Amino acid sequence: MRVKIICVGGGPAGLYLAILLKRQDPSRDITVHERNPRGSTYGWGVTYWRGLLDKLQAHDPASARAIEEHSVRWSDGVAHVRDLTTRHHGDEGFGIGRHRLLDLLAARARALGVRLEYESELTEPPAGADLVVAADGVHSALRTRRAGHFGTRITSGRNPYIWLGTSKVFDAFTFAFTETGHGWIWAYGYGYSGDHSTCVVECSPETFTGLGLDRADEGECLALLEKLFADVLDGHRLTARSGASWLTFRTLTNETWHDGNLVLLGDAAHTTHYSIGAGTTLALEDAMCLADALGAHADLPDALAAYQRRRQAELLSVQSAARYSAQWYENLPRYVQLPPHRMFALLGQRHSPLLPYVPPQLYYGLDKAAGRLEALRRLKRWLGPRAARALHARAAARRD
Repeated sequence: MRVKIICVGGGPAGLYLAILLKRQDPSRDITVHERNPRGSTYGWGVTYWRGLLDKLQAHDPASARAIEEHSVRWSDGVAHVRDLTTRHHGDEGFGIGRHRLLDLLAARARALGVRLEYESELTEPPAGADLVVAADGVHSALRTRRAGHFGTRITSGRNPYIWLGTSKVFDAFTFAFTETGHGWIWAYGYGYSGDHSTCVVECSPETFTGLGLDRADEGECLALLEKLFADVLDGHRLTARSGASWLTFRTLTNETWHDGNLVLLGDAAHTTHYSIGAGTTLALEDAMCLADALGAHADLPDALAAYQRRRQAELLSVQSAARYSAQWYENLPRYVQLPPHRMFALLGQRHSPLLPYVPPQLYYGLDKAAGRLEALRRLKRWLGPRAARALHARAAARRD
């Protein structure tokens, strides 16, 4: 009997899963339903690292080659703090336009025989499908209708942010921190093509309202941000997608990822704060894991249970890193007065569970010493999570 699979959502997760499942078994009947018109997408560029590219190469060399060929790369990070600049050499990173990524994955899926249906919105699992994949994003209609079963939990972050583009092409992953009369505002910038970059701007709620960004229209907002970040934009303009607005990040988790023949994938299953740049990577890794589980288990319930167990376990450290990263920015005044090279070093350590509880100057010294001595590195890895748990529990007890 021919297996029928429906993927709801034509983002990276749904398209890549369709590719992998069709490669596993070409006889499968696979359709991807995307509610938006063909060629339309939100967002600007996405980031990923060499580790993802290696995994893509192992699962589907053809799409891995296409993605790498259309990506830009960098190996440096730059931080601008007031009128000071510091640059660090780091791991190789990649950027690719979201529109380009979707085009490449869609073309690969079609070449393998996957049907793509655009302007096709499904809010209920269709009858007759053996497997229905909810890859329809953080606002997933399929998940929302069964939120009680999935144990969905959504937590809103504190800081407002907006996702913008610019014709300024950054040659490194760039951070810019600007002090205003109402507090600090900062931007993350990275190239994703030969002529465009992503620019995400974030600030505290107090700075947001103090600068009047809560009342500004789109033109006023962009003009103010261009003025605040004029030094790093070098005269280039900021641009916004139609309907772009300031948001607070929503961290979404689900206790259960499957219900009968319905399974969650990508942002429909989980989100992690954008400051760690892992959203697309995690979505593609979800697709790899689900495809592997379906290939290894003939029984669908067993396959979906194996997928959930493995991915939830793999995500624990990433979700923890994302929480601490978001908190680092929410507590920026604690770090921003340090000399820029020290602040940038602690920016690179923002995933640490110990950092929020240790004076920044002391942590910097300990981290520098640990980099020279293997025994201290081992102690730091062992002590960090344990000390953080104890200090977090003590702080929670005081609040109670």
